[in-house]
Amino acid sequence: MLHTAATTTVQTSSTPIVLTIAGSDSGGGAGIQADIKAMSATGSYACSVITAITAQNTLGVTAIFPIPLQHVSHQLDAVFSDLNVVAVKVGMLADSDIINIVAAKIKQYRPPFLVVDPVMIATSGDLLLQQSAINTLKTQLLPLADIITPNLPEAAALIGGAVPSNEDDMANIIGELRQLGAKAVLLKGGHLEQDQNSNDLLILPDSVERLTAKRVNTRNTHGTGCTLSSAIASYLAQGHPLLPAVQLAKKYITQAISHADELDIGHGHGPVNHFFNGHADVC
Repeated sequence: MLHTAATTTVQTSSTPIVLTIAGSDSGGGAGIQADIKAMSATGSYACSVITAITAQNTLGVTAIFPIPLQHVSHQLDAVFSDLNVVAVKVGMLADSDIINIVAAKIKQYRPPFLVVDPVMIATSGDLLLQQSAINTLKTQLLPLADIITPNLPEAAALIGGAVPSNEDDMANIIGELRQLGAKAVLLKGGHLEQDQNSNDLLILPDSVERLTAKRVNTRNTHGTGCTLSSAIASYLAQGHPLLPAVQLAKKYITQAISHADELDIGHGHGPVNHFFNGHADVC
């Protein structure tokens, strides 16, 4: 039987408000910029708390500047004290101190939904989370989450194991991922590039749902994880139960990737097309 979050709806205001807590991508393809685009494209109002400023483009990350802790705290108080935030998406948190601040504010303000994308490694392969902060993430923030959305390298880092190389390997780490304490885990199989389909596992307390989509042959995949997790938060804020929210978000990111080559951005891994066809009508 599915977890209750997948079978109940939440009363929301006429304007579903979603908060992204993440780093800024100066190239505009990932991070805060991708989050705001995805939330807007899928029909929610996006607000933001910036945790770090990256010097980044389609070729990679060259520098990371964490925002001073007091200012992260002030941003969180400013948003939560005024806006009716229904869902929160957490992305890049550069160090343990910022993770602790965010976890404390989540406990203080208790938003109805928390989606955590455990951002540790960029599409380019650059390390975005200090090794010392991974344990803080696991102990302080992940147990608060309604759903976490690790890709295969991130899942391996979280459980201290090898990166899965096929779907059998993915299935073999389900138990360890459940032990991280989140209510649900979306284990993303996008890194299995040899497969014809891009298959994800939605791991619930008592069941596993397999989500599949045709793999798109493109190098323009910058910001896919940020976009998917933001879309999940957006659909949760609109009152969709967990499973349909994840299914809608999977459909949205698949279409955004399918239309990515319509854009001509940068010289490396370009962004997905958040506003394909001028809107995101995926229902």
